[in-house]
Amino acid sequence: MTKPLFIVGIGGTLRDCSSGEKALKVALAHAAYLGCDTQLFAGPNLLLAHYDPGRSERSPAETALVDALRAADGVIWATPGYHGGISGLVKNAIDYIEDMRQDERVYLSGRAVGCIVCAHGPQAMGTTLSSMRDIIHTLRGWPTPYGATVNVTTKPFGGPGAMPDPAALQACETVAAEVVQFAKAWRQS
Repeated sequence: MTKPLFIVGIGGTLRDCSSGEKALKVALAHAAYLGCDTQLFAGPNLLLAHYDPGRSERSPAETALVDALRAADGVIWATPGYHGGISGLVKNAIDYIEDMRQDERVYLSGRAVGCIVCAHGPQAMGTTLSSMRDIIHTLRGWPTPYGATVNVTTKPFGGPGAMPDPAALQACETVAAEVVQFAKAWRQS
């Protein structure tokens, strides 16, 4: 029996149950529904030291993140669109991929990376999504064709008195489905 694909989600904010974390949970739940094992790094899991390539010691949280990325068949990133770009918290976690520079499977080589941007209105969404895709290319990953942009002013994941927006849920699921589809194709090649 073939072992399940492993999909890692990274993102959100330090706020518990942020929109980015909710988006990642929707995406990872869909990946699990498609038969994958998943692991989420969000909120407090992203409280890592500022990445320093000259520091060889890593905390247990930093080691767990890099080990999960090394094992990942696919990755999903979710970030708030802060001032037209990726949040510092998410970018710092991404910077730890530099520890994979000398791996046999260098950086994110051969892995699809799905992108989700959560923002208060559309202005920051496009630039943030574009920036994420540029980073993925630099890290030798494959950005999925579809990137989800979620306007959080409409409470897309529901809440007191509000139902989840089916379009927002479908957007996050589409990102996950494309990551899983690519990971399956890569494994079979």
